[in-house]
Amino acid sequence: MGLRWIHENPPLWDAGKARVIGAAPEGVFNLGAPAAGAVLPGDWWRVEDDAGLVGFGQMDHSWGDAEVLLAVDPARQKTGAGTFILDRLEEEAHARGINYLYNVVPDGHPDKEGLTRWLQRRGFTASKEGRLLRRAVRL
Repeated sequence: MGLRWIHENPPLWDAGKARVIGAAPEGVFNLGAPAAGAVLPGDWWRVEDDAGLVGFGQMDHSWGDAEVLLAVDPARQKTGAGTFILDRLEEEAHARGINYLYNVVPDGHPDKEGLTRWLQRRGFTASKEGRLLRRAVRL
């Protein structure tokens, strides 16, 4: 029973995203209020296992860097799914020749400090602009 990384093409706002991302506390994800079936910006991947939906990874890239978003079903957190998603996002970035991954943990996030520490343990460092950066391309 392994995790599956499934590229969504095109990425659409669906019931799974509404449940995992849409139900997150206000200020965690800044996607607005997409209508059912709306096409979403960037590249999206769905993560599933034999029991169903686990979470999502999203990457929006420009100018050689990529902002990444990770969302894990609350019932599936602390199982390694977030690390799985982050590792796959790094592989995707590497394949595209992207220099840096970055994430901005919003001030309104209910566990801003915990998420920031989690990202830092995975190689992200704080930038002057408030982003957390991690070099994607290994030299």
